Parts: sequence; C-alpha cells; structure tokens
Amino acid sequence: MKRDLRQSRDGELLIEGKSLPVTFRRRANARRIILRIDRSGLGIVLTLPHYASQRAALTFAASEKDWILERIARSPVRVPFAPGQRIPLRGRSHRIEATGGRGTVRLLGGPEPAIQVPGGMAHVGRRLVDWLKRQAALDLARASHAHAERLGVRFTRVVVRDTASRWGSCSSSGTLSYCWRLVLAPPFVLDYVAAHEVAHLKEMNHGRRFWSLVQMLCPQAEMARSWLKTHGNGLHLYGQ
Repeated sequence: MKRDLRQSRDGELLIEGKSLPVTFRRRANARRIILRIDRSGLGIVLTLPHYASQRAALTFAASEKDWILERIARSPVRVPFAPGQRIPLRGRSHRIEATGGRGTVRLLGGPEPAIQVPGGMAHVGRRLVDWLKRQAALDLARASHAHAERLGVRFTRVVVRDTASRWGSCSSSGTLSYCWRLVLAPPFVLDYVAAHEVAHLKEMNHGRRFWSLVQMLCPQAEMARSWLKTHGNGLHLYGQ
C-alpha cells in the first residue's frame, strides 16, 4: 500500500506510477471522508470531517485506487492547445493557428475567429496559456472593480490560478482568486463569478442577504449558475 501512496506539500496521490493532484476540503458537517474526481478529470477531491487527517484521507483514497483509475479513464477526451484545435474564448469558438517567428498573440475576428500564436511549434501551448491567463486577469479585474464600485467595497488584489475545485474565492484579507478558465466561458458567466466573490466582501456567507447582493450585481446570476453546472467541467478539458 505504501508504494501506492505519497503526499507532498502540494497534495498528491501516487497510484501505479501516476501522480494525481489532490484537493483537500474540510466540511464541518461531514461525517466521513468523501472522495470524488475533480473537474479536470485528472485529479481527486477529498472532503474531510473535522477529526480526519490528510494522511488518513490519502490512505482511504489509495484503497479506492481501482475506482479512481476507472473514473479517470472514462473522463472525456482533452483538447490540447495545439495548432488546428478549436477552443472557446469568451464563449466563442476560435481556431488555434501557429504563425512562427516573433511577435505577440493576435486575435482574428470575422466568420472564422482564430488565435494566432507566434514562436516555435513546441512553445505554442505554453504561450497560449500565458496569454489566456493575462486575458482572464484583465477581464476579471475589470468585472471585480465594476462590482466593487457598485457595492462601495474594496479588494486588495485579483489573482488567477488553474483551480479545479472552485471558480473563485474571497479571502478575509480581501484577495479575490479566480480560475483563469473563466475566460473561456461566455462573458455573463465570468461576470457572475466576479459578482459572487465581490459580494463576499460584504457578506462572508451564503445567506439571503448575500444572494440578494449577487442578484443585484448580476441579474443573469441564475442563468450563469446553470451554465456552470452544465458546462463548467468541460472548461477543464482544454490544455495539457
């Protein structure tokens, strides 16, 4: 068993030579350790009751290795960031084109939208991800500032990451963290997540007052939540 189990500071589970990312979550009312596959289809999420240790949770996950490997194998096919592939950007399908040479990433509009990525073929994926993260940071900062101004609140900074278990979070210090993959979704979805996190600057809960603030900031909140429930997992299928 020990050969199938390893924990690092980042949270990993080693199963039959495969290193799987692990997200730990604690829930006050949880009565047992809950295991599920994360949105990316490549890692796991472990929900722990207050008394359980991360080590115990990893041991439990390792005992379910056959189930984990089967579920991951059944995950939908991923779409690499490679020339010729199509990916969504702000809800609209774009073709990835490698232009070679020097320059910056460019967007082509029209009936056949494309994202043109310069540089060598081996670097197309990395350069595209870097560019998408910058676009996400710009869109999310813009939406967050607009909602914060309406509520009369302030945040300290906006951070974008590749999170698998949540679309956004708001810390007690005022840091707003978001998943950069929101830039792939339609704009009203990104706007809803920004409204959700900014509303937490006033209400650090999910009570009635909180949801009233979210609805006031984003009238399309219910539609956005439905979109994420139906299509959100698919955003994690893009990229390496």
